[in-house]
Amino acid sequence: MERLLQHCESHVDEIVETIEALVRLESPSTDKAAVDRCGAEIAERLRRAGADVELLRREERGDHILARIPGSGRPVLLLGHFDTVWPVGALGRMALRRDGTRLHGPGTFDMKAGIAIALGAIAALRATGTEHPPISMLWTTDEEIGSGTSREPIESIARGAAAVLVLEPALPGGALKTARKGCGEFELTVQGIAAHAGVDPGKGASAIHELAAQVARIQRFEDLDRGVSVNVGIIEGGSRPNVVAEHARAVVDVRAPTMTDARRVEAEFQRLQPVGRGTRLNIRGGFERPPLERTAAVAHLFSVARGVASLLGRDLQEGSTGGGSDGNFTGALGVPTIDGLGPVGDGAHAAHEYVDVAELPWRAALVAGLLNRLTS
Repeated sequence: MERLLQHCESHVDEIVETIEALVRLESPSTDKAAVDRCGAEIAERLRRAGADVELLRREERGDHILARIPGSGRPVLLLGHFDTVWPVGALGRMALRRDGTRLHGPGTFDMKAGIAIALGAIAALRATGTEHPPISMLWTTDEEIGSGTSREPIESIARGAAAVLVLEPALPGGALKTARKGCGEFELTVQGIAAHAGVDPGKGASAIHELAAQVARIQRFEDLDRGVSVNVGIIEGGSRPNVVAEHARAVVDVRAPTMTDARRVEAEFQRLQPVGRGTRLNIRGGFERPPLERTAAVAHLFSVARGVASLLGRDLQEGSTGGGSDGNFTGALGVPTIDGLGPVGDGAHAAHEYVDVAELPWRAALVAGLLNRLTS
């Protein structure tokens, strides 16, 4: 472990250079050409690192990158994404800059530094001749918009893995994520009956009034003590103040810590019935990302990571988060998954986004050391 750490410390400039190169190649999820330019750079760096690289072609989204490095034992999957929430041109107002130990820029923290850390870990293993398992790396292009074109390969590759290590950003202080909430989205539309609000109000049935009643019901699905949150984030409806509203719509975000909670909420949405005369409800949606639950296998994997961190002179902690990642998919398959092995920093999806350069060497050494421990 000491040799791995020494290598990462002496090559931290290479990790930083990788981050900067990837951040300069802006890669918003919905811009295939831009994402593929960034992907080409990642693929080339993976090839130089000794990986066999395959592009998983997609027509509308960026091409995903699958890289493999041979080793001993069962394979381990390193997982992450290189699409960002930032449009091309964000560098004009969020300049890539160094402020002390902080490296700022769009996509630094979430999560191009995670890819650089993985490459740094691979370099350390190779340079020190340290044993490791077969390594699969899957870097995807649509995580920020739901992983619609990447979920299938994520799950397919994960099924053959002994463990999944997700290079998403760490929790504050560098803690790993051993639990993530599942993410659900529901759309409730109401069909009412239009009428003149002054002349014939009794002949109408307000979709807005019905939606208001349903929102009150939906809010009762929330159970913050259990970690279930419900947020009605969008409401639309009506046409004019003097017309009884014929249409109304709400979009609801739900987070749940377990599949039991997620199924309960889904069932409650399906049981909704109209309150007012003359209205109809249509309910769509569900949990597109299952929860990453802290199972015994996840707890064991974290204990291995914590042992590696101890040998590196660090006291590694764990925690949970309400946000989802692609690790939710692999954890739901029963494959031991830990998340947050990426950079220490702050500002995911925020203008002050940054990574702490001083923390990069030990994060890379942590990944390298964990891979060594998973050889058996």
